[in-house]
Amino acid sequence: MIINFIRHGKTDGNLEKRYIGRTDEPLCAEGIEDIRRNKYPSCDIVISSPMKRCIQTADIIYPDKKIIIFDDLRECDFGDFEGKNYVELSDNPDYQKWIDSNGTDTFPNGENPYDFRKRCTETFLKAVRIYSDKNLTFVVHGGTIMSVMEKFAVPKRDYYGWQVKNGHGFVSVYSEEKIAVQEEI
Repeated sequence: MIINFIRHGKTDGNLEKRYIGRTDEPLCAEGIEDIRRNKYPSCDIVISSPMKRCIQTADIIYPDKKIIIFDDLRECDFGDFEGKNYVELSDNPDYQKWIDSNGTDTFPNGENPYDFRKRCTETFLKAVRIYSDKNLTFVVHGGTIMSVMEKFAVPKRDYYGWQVKNGHGFVSVYSEEKIAVQEEI
């Protein structure tokens, strides 16, 4: 089975390097132009996070495809850090504690990173089981892609080793709960 992973296009929050998880912001003009300029692989089924930025990206890339929404592919809830960038958080002791934990602590009033990763990987497996006879494209968030790749990709990399820029991603082959990247998008 061929599976493509595409991170949504840029938003204003992305340009300002903000933690944008549960904030449902649309693509910015630059993000729309970047998506229109790039070339993307074909697929049978498009699966998306429910967030505007992912749905917009999927609509631009695959205008003739029905987009299937999986709610649990949404980005992590960054809690008190939501909408802020590292400069605005630099004097925040909770932020420093989170940084010192190498990103493993629960976001204050937000989601636990391990719960987030589990949510994403379980939803990914659910989707590939439902559409096991199709080639899929997941238009989702950077964190969602990193979660799935950390769990299933070979050779192994840690979570942050799978970071991907907006509008980019991977073409891969999925078999027996393993993902082999064929090329970068």
